[in-house]
Amino acid sequence: MDGFRKDFVWGVAAASYQVEGGAFEDGKGWSIWDMYCRKPGVIANGDTGDIACDSYHRYREDIRLMKEIGVHAYRLSISWPRLLPSGTGKVNEKGLSYYDALIDELLQNGITPYITLFHWDYPYELYKRGGWLNPDSPQWFADYAKLVTERYSDRVTHFFTLNEPQCFIGLGFESGVHAPGQRLSADDTFQMAHNVLLGHGMAVMAMRAAAKQPLEIGYAPTASFMYPLTDSLEDIEAARRANFSLPDDPQSWTWNVSWWNDPVLLGEYPAEGLAKYEKYLPHIGQDDLKIISQPLDFLGQNIYNGVQVKAGETGEPIYLKRYTGFPKTALNWPITPECLYWGPRFLYERYHKPIYITENGLACNDVISVDGKVHDPNRIDFLYRYLRELKKASTDGVDVRGYFQWSIMDNFEWHSGYAERFGLVYVDYRDQTRLIKDSGYWYRDTIACNGTNLI
Repeated sequence: MDGFRKDFVWGVAAASYQVEGGAFEDGKGWSIWDMYCRKPGVIANGDTGDIACDSYHRYREDIRLMKEIGVHAYRLSISWPRLLPSGTGKVNEKGLSYYDALIDELLQNGITPYITLFHWDYPYELYKRGGWLNPDSPQWFADYAKLVTERYSDRVTHFFTLNEPQCFIGLGFESGVHAPGQRLSADDTFQMAHNVLLGHGMAVMAMRAAAKQPLEIGYAPTASFMYPLTDSLEDIEAARRANFSLPDDPQSWTWNVSWWNDPVLLGEYPAEGLAKYEKYLPHIGQDDLKIISQPLDFLGQNIYNGVQVKAGETGEPIYLKRYTGFPKTALNWPITPECLYWGPRFLYERYHKPIYITENGLACNDVISVDGKVHDPNRIDFLYRYLRELKKASTDGVDVRGYFQWSIMDNFEWHSGYAERFGLVYVDYRDQTRLIKDSGYWYRDTIACNGTNLI
């Protein structure tokens, strides 16, 4: 295949807490992010997601902009506490109705909804009951997944269970810089991770059973992907080895590919991790891995950057230092387009699943210029370079099904608040005015030609 497949899905992505607002409207319950944003000093400028982009009220306008850009699909997430204010039990019909209206509006505009069940806004009431440490937490998540499926699978056929467990466990409970801002022991975070993966598997089972039509279900972890210094077999193997290795430090273990992916896609925890982390591991039940490894239709992967690697004298990976003045985004993330070739390639070789890039993009210091437009050439350059690498991966035989740009619009960027702008659409938070940036129009043209402009 030369380039992207004819049915390649060109999409955009966002998350409920980051864009919706309406934090306390129409019966929605508190999430851990609603709670965390009220803690002094943890979010830039004291920002909150109470209003965010006000998409709870402005979703029609947002979908009109998506249609103008020409996207095929929108990866949205559902707010668990908007549907179940206490996390379990009583259902909030007004919350369900909001997503009914959002889904219907997308479909009426020719945009396919891809639903992510969990993008970090965990119900606060369940957090008070122990959250992911509670042995009942996998069942809580499965019951929520069943509710979503029963309500929306007559119109929606594409679902992701979890977004970036590396982040919501690692940043929320290991380093404590994200909600709920805790720093727990390795024993606790490994227990939580196992419950998260059990929840994923139980959710898949519940969704298959409740579906009103055949569903395509995946999962959306993240990683910083290693790429080789040269195309030598030695450097490629060193980069592959580095991508699936596990950190030595059990207090910062969550940032890896294999612990989160191998159980889901191969049905086993990686042997390296079982040996390294043995004394911290929870009890793993006889059928746990069978539950966790329920068959999936595709793998989602969020990829933003990577690290260059070469082979040492005995083949061991050597992580190369970035040169002085290495290109970076406004958020100081390195710009490494190669990761969007090697990441999908290594994942496909190991797991043999179709791949969606579920997030990719960058923060820029965007402003409205004197001509009334937002000129963001750095974003266009970034997207061109990264998408060209993804196209190369597709040409080289990786089954890449789609790409979801992060994000459709500027939004609440977690602990950065509104200080960072990732969107194809500029948002003026003073009055919620939206304005498509130059990059949005470039993306429109790239979609229209299915990436033939990426040469």
